[in-house]
Amino acid sequence: MAQLCDHLVAGDSVEVSSFRFRGTFMTKDKFLDLLSTEAQTYANFLETKDKEWIVKGFMDVNRNVYPITLDTNVVSKVIEILLIPKLEEFAHRNGMELKFPSKQNFYPDLTFRDDEGCLFAVDFKSSYYVGNRVNGLTLGSYWGYFRERDKLKNMDYTYNSYSAHIVLGVLYRQIDSKEGERRCYSLEGLESMHAVIGDFIFFVQPKWKIASDIPGSGNTRNIGSITDIEKLITGESPFAKYSEEVFDSYWQGYYNISDAQAAGIGQPRYSNLRTYQEYLDGYEESLKKFE
Repeated sequence: MAQLCDHLVAGDSVEVSSFRFRGTFMTKDKFLDLLSTEAQTYANFLETKDKEWIVKGFMDVNRNVYPITLDTNVVSKVIEILLIPKLEEFAHRNGMELKFPSKQNFYPDLTFRDDEGCLFAVDFKSSYYVGNRVNGLTLGSYWGYFRERDKLKNMDYTYNSYSAHIVLGVLYRQIDSKEGERRCYSLEGLESMHAVIGDFIFFVQPKWKIASDIPGSGNTRNIGSITDIEKLITGESPFAKYSEEVFDSYWQGYYNISDAQAAGIGQPRYSNLRTYQEYLDGYEESLKKFE
């Protein structure tokens, strides 16, 4: 089915009269436009009139309120919980089904499926920003399912089953409220509490259009992202000037130092797009010797 969806994206004529989404084909470009429009409504949903997060803390059964931590893992999970009902409504409104991974560590965070079985992968990615720079996003592994795309590796569907791999980005400013995390408030005192984040920025882009050519952190197997906010919003990664195929080829062949040594190739073949081009040029020259 993913191959059929690809044909539709390319504009080819496909004689499948039943493959229609409310009178039009659901291509990856159409899905991207719909989700982008949807995401632009989320800042108003998550913010107060003062641009602070609507979440201030956690409440227990005794109506005690505890300030939420600035821990990025906690913040991102709460944001995700708040947005899930919105995304459920978005799916139903556009004739799709929203499916969740069967295990916590499976990719992607969300799978949207239309009536004809076309799948769209959406991953939540959130981080705080300072000025016009984001602290950093990791865009998933370049190992495992990313390389063996027709096998079920930490996924409920194979990587190649998806028509598009999309990032729903949530950026926010951290607020130093001076509250401290040891205080306990009554529900009546909620108005005196300040949120720990605010000034949300949302963006929706295909993963390859916001990917960097270096890993997300250290010697991990995660793809890093660009950090300029404007470029994240507009999808201007180093790969954007080339194609998704270049992005795929680059990261499918990328090795960190330990993996290169384990694979018996010595040093990594390349470390950025410049050295990747040099590697390709050298490979082409070696092939010419056998012509």
